[in-house]
Amino acid sequence: MKYLKNLLSTVAATTLLTMSAGVAFAQEYTINVWTIEGGNDNYRHEAIEIAADFLERQHVVLGKDLTINIVAKQFSDWAPYKQAITLAAEAGTAPHIVTAGHEDIAAWSQSGLIVPIEDYIDLDSWPVNDIYPNLLQISSFNGQLWGLPQDAESRPLFLWRDHMKAIGYSNAQIDALPGDIQSGAYTLQNVLEDAKAIQDAGLVEAGYGFYPRASGGPDYWQFYLSFGGKMEDGNGKLLYDSAAMTKFYQFFVDAVALGVTKKNHLGMDWGQWYGEVANGKAGIWHGGTWHYQRYIREGNEDFFGTVQFSLIPAGDADGTSNTITHPLVYLLTRQDDDNEVAIAAELVLIASEPRINALHAIKSSHLGISYAESSIGFYQDDRWAREATSKLLPYATAMPNNVSFTEYHNIMFSGLESAWTGQKSVADAIADVETELRITLGDNIVMQ
Repeated sequence: MKYLKNLLSTVAATTLLTMSAGVAFAQEYTINVWTIEGGNDNYRHEAIEIAADFLERQHVVLGKDLTINIVAKQFSDWAPYKQAITLAAEAGTAPHIVTAGHEDIAAWSQSGLIVPIEDYIDLDSWPVNDIYPNLLQISSFNGQLWGLPQDAESRPLFLWRDHMKAIGYSNAQIDALPGDIQSGAYTLQNVLEDAKAIQDAGLVEAGYGFYPRASGGPDYWQFYLSFGGKMEDGNGKLLYDSAAMTKFYQFFVDAVALGVTKKNHLGMDWGQWYGEVANGKAGIWHGGTWHYQRYIREGNEDFFGTVQFSLIPAGDADGTSNTITHPLVYLLTRQDDDNEVAIAAELVLIASEPRINALHAIKSSHLGISYAESSIGFYQDDRWAREATSKLLPYATAMPNNVSFTEYHNIMFSGLESAWTGQKSVADAIADVETELRITLGDNIVMQ
């Protein structure tokens, strides 16, 4: 990997003072930052503003004058956001820093829209050397580090404690469930059995025993992994495992057949979904770590007294318990002025320091990106951040950074939906998926 483009050190990367007759002239730069944000994600751009203030103060201490103007723009919907970035890049007006899903790295790096951050920072220095290795791997493509993770998260299984107790589990057994799931002692088959028992006991309505995510998303790949599937081979190609995909589809078809999941569940209103799972109207469900804050807003005033959470269980002996993380990543776009890119890189580096990143993690119920962040007082004092980090993040994998993965995902989910809703049998859905993958992806996917 290359370090410190144009021979700039990490400390001096933004010492952009020109000299004339021995006089140092103040430099002023405008850095545009575009982010995708919800109600509590404001530190995605504010962390860069904090970093700019710090960098300016650092220069004052050194007797130098640097002004950085941050122009931030926030988007709430992914499709128009990505389109705006692409159009701006084509027009030569791309923002200097963007937050994006790690899966965008492959396509944007190959198109020349972004530049590798490793060309501007020292990967062996702090805080980069303290960031979780799996998150740095997720932020890489073709052997290069393209960005730094802006946050982390995970997508756990949730269980309503009182319902589990009502069907025979003791408090001690419920407390032990995460360990049983990690070891493989409690599997997805147990999920269906307990969901049915919860319904049969009249604790929830029919179709609420197992209440999956309301729409398509990375979460569903976890169930493919639970049956031993892999998304990528060791050579950077996408991988399709027919046996694992078949078992994955069959699990959801079985859930519908048992009556613990509704046939028309997909596409339901998210507001309704949140309100139901937050207040015990569902027995077992899966969602994201950031949902914690929403559950509190929906009226759950005793989350830890009412809910248990864990990795997604293994499906059978061929699979393993797992969880997927989908971190957003700070990326640098290609610019005519390379000094601006160097400043942007330094801002991202500072924004990734533990105390600053923890502001976002705690406010938005995301997880930290580095080991040291877990030691920050107000991060460690937050029970959700503390427990979710230790129980989930070390075991998190991610969707591969591959230009063809979006097509793979869309084909996979379309097949799942057709089997789930009964439009096709599992066998027919799998056959159609395999045909479409061969036609659409060809040599870009290994079929097993």
